[in-house]
Amino acid sequence: MGFELIDTLSLPGDAAKANEDSSGHGADAAVVLDGATPLGDGLMPGPSDAAWIAHFGARRILAHLRDGDGARKALRAALVDTQKSFEALRRIPPQDVWQTPCASMMLAAQAEDGIEFLWFGDCAALLKQGDGAVQIVGETLDKRAAEAGRAQKLSQEKGQPSTDRAQFIDALRITRNRINSGTYWLFSPDVKAASHVSRRVIKCAPGATLLLASDGFLALASDYGAYSADTLMAAALDKGLAALGEELRAIEASDAGGAKFPRFKKSDDATALLLAVI
Repeated sequence: MGFELIDTLSLPGDAAKANEDSSGHGADAAVVLDGATPLGDGLMPGPSDAAWIAHFGARRILAHLRDGDGARKALRAALVDTQKSFEALRRIPPQDVWQTPCASMMLAAQAEDGIEFLWFGDCAALLKQGDGAVQIVGETLDKRAAEAGRAQKLSQEKGQPSTDRAQFIDALRITRNRINSGTYWLFSPDVKAASHVSRRVIKCAPGATLLLASDGFLALASDYGAYSADTLMAAALDKGLAALGEELRAIEASDAGGAKFPRFKKSDDATALLLAVI
């Protein structure tokens, strides 16, 4: 059993800025990473620390999988690589946790009689088998609902549009300072994160369809209610990911200040991989 790419999409949230999502796939694995938007000056070379960790992480995970490592071993090795690279290339050590590059992740890899999923944060996977309902892997719906509630609360307190991110930078830094502690772990330059990754194995046969996506793409369902998990998968197969990307940006453009859909950005980077299980 393996994966065959049907369609792919990756849209920057702002055409003038780096796309901080990344994705990749091979014959027996696929991954999406969503770098957390920096909350201050970067520590790494290049336009964005978030883009660096998303792209570096995807490359290293897939490289270790190609070397024959299993999913969990490949993840741990990629985190080791990330930690070494960060410590070697950063301008200065981070003075606070919020400065550390980090990313959400969804990894799907071939396993015996099924698919092994590993994830951090709010990337997710949708799996459609036969005539059954779409299975959701990850906590995107719950996490996005909590984020929307927080955006609405802070917007009301400050009397500012929720998408005016600069107004909420202190609150965002407080939240980011909690990464890699308790149950809030992300893909980051810290090998200890490997012990805190979420994992699920689902039995699966050839003929299934798999969608891996960042939360920016899944906002069509989680934030904006334009689709359910089932209808989003159907639309991806019927319309294609590019058409869904256009719908996503049209919804966001019609609510640029976040009055209807509270959020901390007008548009987020949106990435999706649509794959056939063969």
